[in-house]
Amino acid sequence: MKKSNLFKIIVLCSIATIISCKNAEKHSDAKKPNIVFIMSDDHAYQAISAYEYDLNSTPNIDRIAKEGAIFNRAFVTNSICAPSRAVMLTGKHSHINGKVDNIQSFDWNQDNFAKSLQKSGYQTAMIGKIHMDGLPQGFDYSNVLPGQGQYYNPDFLENGVVKRISGYVTKITTDIALNWLKNKREQDKPFLLLYHQKAPHRTWMPEKKHMTLFDDKTFSPPANFFDNYKGRKAAAAHEMGIDKDMDLVYDLKMLDEKGEIKTKYRKYAQSMYNRMDAEQKAAWDAYYKPIIKKFKKDKLSGKELALWKYDRYMKDYLRTIQSVDDGVGEILDYLDENGLSENTIVVYTSDQGFYLGEHGWFDKRFMYEESFRTPLLIKYPKEITPGTVLNKMVQNLDFAPTFLDYAGIDIPKEIQGESIRKLVKGEAKDWRDAIYYTYYEYPGEHNVARHNGVRTDRYKLIHFYYDYEKWELYDLEKDPTEMHNVYDDAAYAEVQEEMHKKFKEVRVKYKDNDALDKKYLDDYLSVKYKKKPKKK
Repeated sequence: MKKSNLFKIIVLCSIATIISCKNAEKHSDAKKPNIVFIMSDDHAYQAISAYEYDLNSTPNIDRIAKEGAIFNRAFVTNSICAPSRAVMLTGKHSHINGKVDNIQSFDWNQDNFAKSLQKSGYQTAMIGKIHMDGLPQGFDYSNVLPGQGQYYNPDFLENGVVKRISGYVTKITTDIALNWLKNKREQDKPFLLLYHQKAPHRTWMPEKKHMTLFDDKTFSPPANFFDNYKGRKAAAAHEMGIDKDMDLVYDLKMLDEKGEIKTKYRKYAQSMYNRMDAEQKAAWDAYYKPIIKKFKKDKLSGKELALWKYDRYMKDYLRTIQSVDDGVGEILDYLDENGLSENTIVVYTSDQGFYLGEHGWFDKRFMYEESFRTPLLIKYPKEITPGTVLNKMVQNLDFAPTFLDYAGIDIPKEIQGESIRKLVKGEAKDWRDAIYYTYYEYPGEHNVARHNGVRTDRYKLIHFYYDYEKWELYDLEKDPTEMHNVYDDAAYAEVQEEMHKKFKEVRVKYKDNDALDKKYLDDYLSVKYKKKPKKK
C-alpha cells in the first residue's frame, strides 16, 4: 500500500473517531437532566395548598408535589434572604461562605453549583431576585432585580445593564424566563434555569387581576396570635408583631391623601405608589381608597385593630402568591408542551419560611419552626415516583450537591450539604439525625437576637448569645407551636444534656465556633455602625 493512501486512511479514521466522540458527547449531554430551580421570597409552607393548611389554593405549585415529591421537613440554615441564597448556591453554611447577613458583600469568586454545571456543558441562566450585590457568576445569562426590587415597573439588571420594564414584577420575571427558554438558550444543550420571584416579600403589593381575591373571606389568626412570650426572653424582645410593628401605610396600603393615618414610612410608601403609571394607579385607588375611607371611619383599636391588620396582611400576602402560582403554571406548561418534562428536574422552594400570625408575627429570622422550615417540592419523572412524601430533615444546604449529583458531577469535598437523590428514591441508608442553624443580623431590623441551635426529629435547642446568655429547649412532639420552653424543667434534664452534646457535635461537623461568632459580630457592627457600639 502506498504511503499516501495509508496516510489518507489514518486521517479518515481519525476524523471518524473525532465525530464519533463528538456525537457520543452530545448524546451524553442529552441524557443530563435539565434543572428548573424555582424560588420565591418569604413563601410560608402554610400558604401552599399541598401542605393542607386551607389558607389558599396553589394548584400549579401543587402539581409539582402530585407529579413528584413533597418534603414535610425542609429547613434553612439561616432564615434571612441573602444568606439563605448564598447557602443554596455554595452548599456551605453562612460562616463558611462568608455571607452571614444582608449587610456583608457576597464573594462571587467562590465556587457555586452553577459554575460547576456551566463547566460541564450546561447552559445556565439566573432570572429574577437574587438580593446579592455584584454580577452573578456561573451564568451565561442573568437578568436580575437590583436589591429587593419593586413590585410595579421594576428595574432589572440584564447581564449588568439596568433596564426599567413596565408591568408587574412577578409576571415580568415569568415572561423573561419563558423568553430565555424559548429564544435564548441553545436547544441541544442541557440547561439550568434559576427562576426566582420577588413575591411574596414585604410589602405584598398584589397584581391587578388578583386585587379582589379573598374579599369574601375573613382570615382567623392562629391560636397563639396573642402570645405573651412567657419564658422566652428573646421572643418577647421582637419588633415584628402584626399588632404593634406592622405599619398601616407602608405595609397595609393605607396611604391617605390628607396624611391623617400616621406613619414614619410615608415617603417610602409614596415612592412605591408614584412608581405606578396612571392606569395602575387608577386600579389601585379604585380598590384601596374605599378601604382607607372605611378604616378611618371605624377608628379601630386594641384587639379589633390587631385582627383587622392580620386580615389585611393575609389577603395581600396570599394575593401576591397567586401570581407566583400563575407563573409556575406557565413554566410547567411550557415544559409539558415542548417534550421537556420527562428529563427536567423542577424544584419549588423559598429562601425561608415566614410567620403568618404565629406568635403574633410577620417576617422570619427566628429558629422557631415557621421561619426555620421552608416549602420544598421536587419532580423528576425519570427517578421520582409521583406522590412521594418525605419526612426526613433536609436543608437548603443540600441543593448544590443534589444538582451536581443528578448532573453526574463529582461533589467537592468542601460542600457541607448532602445530595438528596438517594433519599428521594428510598435508597439512603444513613441520613442525618440533626441539623444546625445560625442567625447573625443583630442589632438590626426586627430586633431578633443572635442565636444558633440544633434540631433533631423531636427536640430543638436554641442558644441566644449576644446581649444575654439564654437557652431554650422545645419538645416538638408535645409542643409543636413552641410555646413552652422546657430548658429548666427537671423532667427534661437528660434531654437537655443530650441536646447540648448534639449541639457541640454539629458545630464541630460544620466547622463553627465562638471565635467565628465574634468575628462576624465585629464585621457586622463595623459595617453597620462604622464602630462597635457598647454592649448592653
